[in-house]
Amino acid sequence: MNTIKFWKSDDELFNVVQGELFTCVVGDVMDTLNLQHQFLPPRIRPLQQGMVVIGRAMPVLSMDVFAEKIPGSANQLMNKSFGLMLEALDDLRSNEVYVNTGSSPRNALWGELMSTRARKLGSRGAVLNGYVRDTKAIVNMRFPTFGFGSYGQDAAPRYKVVDFRIPVEIGSVRIRPGDIVFGDIDGVLVVPAEAETEVFTLALEKARGEKLVRKAIEAGNSAVEAFEKFGIM
Repeated sequence: MNTIKFWKSDDELFNVVQGELFTCVVGDVMDTLNLQHQFLPPRIRPLQQGMVVIGRAMPVLSMDVFAEKIPGSANQLMNKSFGLMLEALDDLRSNEVYVNTGSSPRNALWGELMSTRARKLGSRGAVLNGYVRDTKAIVNMRFPTFGFGSYGQDAAPRYKVVDFRIPVEIGSVRIRPGDIVFGDIDGVLVVPAEAETEVFTLALEKARGEKLVRKAIEAGNSAVEAFEKFGIM
C-alpha cells in the first residue's frame, strides 16, 4: 500500500505515538494486517496508571538459580552475581526499552538503581515478565515501568541474566532487538520492525478518523450512520 509517513526519526515517531495513539487502536490495525498475536499477556501492567512506554526493544533473557554464587560450576556465570544483568543494563542505548523474561516470577527483576542507570543512558522504559521493587522511588522518578506489580524479594540468590540483544518470547509474542514496544493502561504490544511504517501510519489515520466519528455521534448521528459514513467504530 502507499503510506504517508508522519515522522522522520524515532524521536518524532515516539512523540507522535505518545501524543496521539493508544495501544487499542494500534492493536486494531495490526489485526487487519494479520498480526493478531502482538499483545503481551494482560498480567503485564504499568506500575502507575498514567505510565506510557514506547521505544525499541532490547530483549534480555534470564533464568532461575538457587544461590547467588556457585563456585566450581561448569557455567562461569554461576559464580557471578546477577549473571550478565549489569552488562545488559549498561548496554542500553537511547530510545530503547529493557525487556526481560525467562525466569520464574519469584523475585523482582527491576528496581530503583536500574531505573536510574537506564534513564541516564536514554532508555525509554522497562517491560518485565515479572515483578518490580522500589516502587515508590520508580513512581517518583516517573520512569515508565511495566510488570506484574510490586514485590520486594531480591534477585541476587534467585535469578541470573544469561544473554541479551537476542530474540525472546513472552506469551505468544516474539520480541526481537529493534522491534517497537508500546504500552499504556490497556497493555503492552510489540510492533515488528518491518511492519512499523504501515502499522503506525494506519493507526494515526484511524485515530484521527475516530475523532470525526466521535464528533458525529456527539452531534446526534446514530452509531449505524457514523459507521456507514466513516467505516470506523
